[in-house]
Amino acid sequence: MTNPQPSIRRLARAALTCLAVVAFGAAVTVEARAQKPATRTSAPKKGTVTSAAKSTKTPAKYSATSARARRARLARARAAAKARDLAAARVPRFKLDDHGDLVPDIRAEAAIVYNPATGQILWESGGFSQRSIASITKVMTALCFLESDPDLEHEVTIDRVDLRGASTTFLRSNERIRLQDVLHLALVASDNVAARTLARSFSAGPEAFVGRMNEKATELGLTSTQFADPSGLDARNVSSAYDLARLIAYAAEDELLASIMRTSDYTFRTSRRTLTVRNTNQLVRSADIDVRGGKTGFIRKSGHCLATLLRLPELNQSVAVVVLGARSNAGRFWETRHIFNWISAKAHSFFSGQPHPGELAGDHR
Repeated sequence: MTNPQPSIRRLARAALTCLAVVAFGAAVTVEARAQKPATRTSAPKKGTVTSAAKSTKTPAKYSATSARARRARLARARAAAKARDLAAARVPRFKLDDHGDLVPDIRAEAAIVYNPATGQILWESGGFSQRSIASITKVMTALCFLESDPDLEHEVTIDRVDLRGASTTFLRSNERIRLQDVLHLALVASDNVAARTLARSFSAGPEAFVGRMNEKATELGLTSTQFADPSGLDARNVSSAYDLARLIAYAAEDELLASIMRTSDYTFRTSRRTLTVRNTNQLVRSADIDVRGGKTGFIRKSGHCLATLLRLPELNQSVAVVVLGARSNAGRFWETRHIFNWISAKAHSFFSGQPHPGELAGDHR
């Protein structure tokens, strides 16, 4: 019988050899993996934005299309805001005063209704507060200019100095123009160079002319009124609604000034060209309001202002209505309309000779 032990020993040695080979192969694989270099990150291609660069905001490039779109959006927003303001201004507002009477509730800073025939104040709100009055100044400019009985057919030459910082003007340097046309430009179109030209035509010079404007204010008893320039561009030109109501009523007594102030459109010729200007007072083009005189005014300091003398329907009676510091160009005209309609509806009670509960004495300050 054959002894099996040698065979068993051979099998055992073969098995051990296989295990050793397998173990050695595994060790070599692990070592190779450990020694394998890390995969190299490829360099970013030219023009490629890396993650680090992405984290830093870069300014957007200018786009004409985007800029036009932004401007269009702003224009629409402004138009919508203007439409809202106009819609609100068209609606009259009223409130009860201390006497229980229904009176205007104005959006402007100040307003007044004044009866020039009696000197009575029929209604006011902030009517005695001193404020910048802008181009309503030109009413006093025109008054003082006409005091010297000038030759309105005389031609003057527009000075380059008068054009500096003029803001609103239709005139050009070295143009020749009649004084009559200059006067119309100042009151109808509210031309600032025209007002300066009127002052410069004063024999003693423009500074003395402003001095005369202040003297005239004192003579008329306008105690809240002071002037620093003839155009109204200077915010130091100040007055009150009460003073301006008296001033516009006084100026409208001059038929020449009254006719100019209620002119809707005016055409004239300079030495170079023919021009047509429109009255800045929109009420002169209204069929339902009889304007006897009036002047607009606006600078940032004053807000939108309007001083008018209006004739009451069915009565041989005029009232001065002044609105100062309105919020918009249209707002001052609608505010004046609302006040005038209110006073017209109550005209018989105001002008029947019976004192109104809220009426103030004409010499109130």
